[in-house]
Amino acid sequence: MLRNFAELKQKVLANKEKKVIALACAADKHSLEALRDAHNEFGSDFLLIGDIHEIVAWAANVGFQIDKKWLVQADTAEQAAEIAVESVRLGKADILMKGKMQTSDLLRAVVNKENGIRQGGLMSHLAVLESPDYHKLMYITDGGMVIGPSLEQKKGILENAVSFLHKLGYEMPKAAALAAVETVNEKMPETIDAKNLAVMSGAGEFEPHSCIVEGPMSFDLAISKESAKIKGIDSRISGDTDIFLAPDMAVGNILSKALIYLGNAKMAGCILGAKAPIILVSRGASAEEKMLSILLTMAV
Repeated sequence: MLRNFAELKQKVLANKEKKVIALACAADKHSLEALRDAHNEFGSDFLLIGDIHEIVAWAANVGFQIDKKWLVQADTAEQAAEIAVESVRLGKADILMKGKMQTSDLLRAVVNKENGIRQGGLMSHLAVLESPDYHKLMYITDGGMVIGPSLEQKKGILENAVSFLHKLGYEMPKAAALAAVETVNEKMPETIDAKNLAVMSGAGEFEPHSCIVEGPMSFDLAISKESAKIKGIDSRISGDTDIFLAPDMAVGNILSKALIYLGNAKMAGCILGAKAPIILVSRGASAEEKMLSILLTMAV
């Protein structure tokens, strides 16, 4: 169990493995601030891909003394994405990161059948939040990739998250398949999916990445053991949930942003299911969010 990002940072520092980050369209202030801090704290190396003159100018603006060997010229966003993805595919970089560009441009290169780095399974987004009102890190999925997942896709989303947590050192992650209620209702398809996922978990269908999945589960049950007690529900994960599986992308996205903007939570995020983790946050994300996302991907 990881209680906060400080513990995650100690895990990365203890590993002492230097990672290379490929940043597509690197002429971006907050991204370069994050890379500067990653270099200072972890000794990370980079491939800074884009207009070299603009990259150098922005780096100077944020006090980042970059090594010329990191610079790679790209004339367009599409070319920058292709170069960054190729660097991961060829093993020249360990982490792919989006800079000042459209998400679609980067993902188009990622999923390219001939030169991409998609591994064939489902790709999904994982948001990791540190909330002052919860005793450990929260893993919310999927709030950024799969719009309206089917039961099979929800299983894939869970498998991506569980596999990631195993790499972080979790032996038996606890996952709540979220719904508005904790009972199966035929008029609410997400409750049926949640129940089926819990049954799959009990049958060992998530092996070799062991986990406990319960559902349908309302959010209050997932985070509060007292709520489960009041409702008379016997749960192995209530009040100690690690993974919060949203019924669709809108719920996952809104839940994460509500915790950030109204609950003072800190967030990191990445895309799972490719050859390497992909840091794909909003172009308006803060340098801190981008740095935490780098930290998250370096931990695995």
